[in-house]
Amino acid sequence: MKPIRNRRGFLKDTARLALGALGFPALVPARVLGQGAQPGANDTITIGCIGVGSRGRGNLLNLLQDNRCRVLAVCDVDAQHRDLAQAAVNRHYGNRDCGAANDFRELIARPDIDAVLIATPDHWHALIAVAAARAGKDIYGEKPLALTITQGRAMVEAVRRYGVVFQTGTQQRSDGRFRRACELVRNGRIGTVHTVEVEVPGSMSCDGFYPDSVPAGFDYDLWLGPAPQAPYSYKRINAFGWRWIFDYAGGCVTDWGAHHMDIAQWGLGATHTGPVAVEGTGFFPPDGLYNTAVHWRFVCTYANNVKVVCFARKELDPRYFPNGVKFIGSDGWVYVDRGTIAAEPARLLDETIGPEEIHLYESSDHYRNFIDCVRSRRPPAAPIEEAHRSVTCCHLANIAMRLGRRIRWDPDTETILQDPQASRLLSRPLCNGWSL
Repeated sequence: MKPIRNRRGFLKDTARLALGALGFPALVPARVLGQGAQPGANDTITIGCIGVGSRGRGNLLNLLQDNRCRVLAVCDVDAQHRDLAQAAVNRHYGNRDCGAANDFRELIARPDIDAVLIATPDHWHALIAVAAARAGKDIYGEKPLALTITQGRAMVEAVRRYGVVFQTGTQQRSDGRFRRACELVRNGRIGTVHTVEVEVPGSMSCDGFYPDSVPAGFDYDLWLGPAPQAPYSYKRINAFGWRWIFDYAGGCVTDWGAHHMDIAQWGLGATHTGPVAVEGTGFFPPDGLYNTAVHWRFVCTYANNVKVVCFARKELDPRYFPNGVKFIGSDGWVYVDRGTIAAEPARLLDETIGPEEIHLYESSDHYRNFIDCVRSRRPPAAPIEEAHRSVTCCHLANIAMRLGRRIRWDPDTETILQDPQASRLLSRPLCNGWSL
């Protein structure tokens, strides 16, 4: 006589058999298996890392320093990245327990994982994040939030529906300089704001296309995923390649723009709205593999007539890497970047924000803040709705510059007004059988 299995064991086996029949693991939320999707305040948070190339590996190493969490598995379509990350985790814990997966669905299906980090190319962000939310996983997702405005909204709705924590990788929200600058602006220290200047680095150009053979251990079909079919090239798939191709990203307009437009909106108190018009010009490479704007100037106009001017003077160059935000008001200005905060008049920097004034969300460590919020279920420093609203400005700028005309935007309904051609660019078709 066979022993009677408990309910949890039965559910595990049922899920395994159900997805085994389909050839893939089930996306079974931890709460279904009796583990609970919301860890307690003293629980160790278990983590899976999806995308462990340059940025993803940096995120992983930061998380390993927090003894309140434990990395259980890594995932990457590049075996070299995957093996390096797995070795780093095992070395840190002094064992050989770290799992490794080629396909993100395998990692998300694990019921013993509470949260995931997503650091893939942009065209994968929405699909992975929505699947993770459905599975009850909390999420740290790299910026820019999504490839399109429509995908970003789908991510926001999934996070809300399934009640998961989502921290966006716009780590300037956990930098005291940026918080201080925005608090000065929000509390009227520079008078009435009329202009915000946002400078970011330009994108890269590529003078040709160089097809290569797909290297062993690299799953190129899965790397492409929902993107159109295209011949393999290292210049296409490396970290400073895919960012400059519209099929996978939005160039530095979205890559760095996601950081600094977020600060602009934070300082303006516009984190749950957006501009009503966007216009601009950009230089797009006439040929070659990379097709996002190399340099540009675009203007977002808000309902109160404040203008945010974002510009890049030249293409990406390590000798010239500007990035900062300057708020300009009727009584002075405040400038902030990752190493500097300055003001005119300079005495503003010494002023105290009173207890009855506006105090913005305070965090000094973006990764620790994520784990704090997974444990407490409180909102994180960079919540998904605000990240979506910020990068929406960048997506609209790309649409306006590609079409060469002004875009009128309704931030309440998230629709482009009276321009069907521009409206079609709010989303992209997903290829190769993928769907949200």
